[in-house]
Amino acid sequence: MSAKIISGTEVAKTIREELAAEIAELKAKHNVVPGLVTILVGENPASQSYVAAKNKTAHALGIHSEQVTLPADTSEADLLKIVEKYNKDPKINGILVQLPLPKHINETKVLYTIDPEKDVDGFHPVNVGKMVLGEQCYLPCTPHGILELLKRSGVKTSGAEVVVIGRSNIVGKPIANLMLQKRDAGDATVTLCHTRTKDLAAHCKRADIIIAAVGVPKMVTADMVKDGAVIIDVGVNRIGMSESGKAILAGDVDYDAVKEKASFITPVPGGVGPMTITMLMKNTVQAAKQAAGLI
Repeated sequence: MSAKIISGTEVAKTIREELAAEIAELKAKHNVVPGLVTILVGENPASQSYVAAKNKTAHALGIHSEQVTLPADTSEADLLKIVEKYNKDPKINGILVQLPLPKHINETKVLYTIDPEKDVDGFHPVNVGKMVLGEQCYLPCTPHGILELLKRSGVKTSGAEVVVIGRSNIVGKPIANLMLQKRDAGDATVTLCHTRTKDLAAHCKRADIIIAAVGVPKMVTADMVKDGAVIIDVGVNRIGMSESGKAILAGDVDYDAVKEKASFITPVPGGVGPMTITMLMKNTVQAAKQAAGLI
């Protein structure tokens, strides 16, 4: 058998269409325009690309979008002043400071300065704590996207054995927590593994769902996967360059081999990746509705 492909590109497109309709209704009925500011420090090419994509998506959906681009030598104090300015700006519902920041700036201090009500990345400890408790909050974008992919693909998670490979604060820890909870795409029994886990293959072989987010190309091989497992590959690893100069990407899963055993699988690229920006937009709309007292 060959796995059914879970296309993040297609699911993201559907969600964006839903958001565009919701934003149009907010404007028409309540005179509410969601607002997002992205703050970029320095000239990291990947960060520039990410920020451009976020602004393009926001504009296409009808979200008021502002971008602040700062030189790499901007002081931490000046960056914090800018964050505080947008904390107080009623036109802005979501604040995103693009990471990584230059080494002379304390990322934690900057992220903690963002008003939790405008923390649409879901990284502030207030929102992380609410997430762990299962309370209303902004869910971190990539884990939120994974939940949507599972739910909209009809993958049964209740009672499922889930193995998460990777323990980052951005993906591994939050998706493990979310899938434990009583929620859509939740109610699972979760094992959290990482690069120091002994006999990783043994854990994976009993998993109904494997979520690979460890940053090691093709780490999950076909002999680690049981027949019919669902595979969510979060990894995006550059493994070379094509003759045309384009980066060759690979996920954390040996896609060609594993797709012959899995029931569902996400590709790289075009799987989890497109969902992250989409869920950022969803969080921004949620923030606007909360600020307007609509939820």
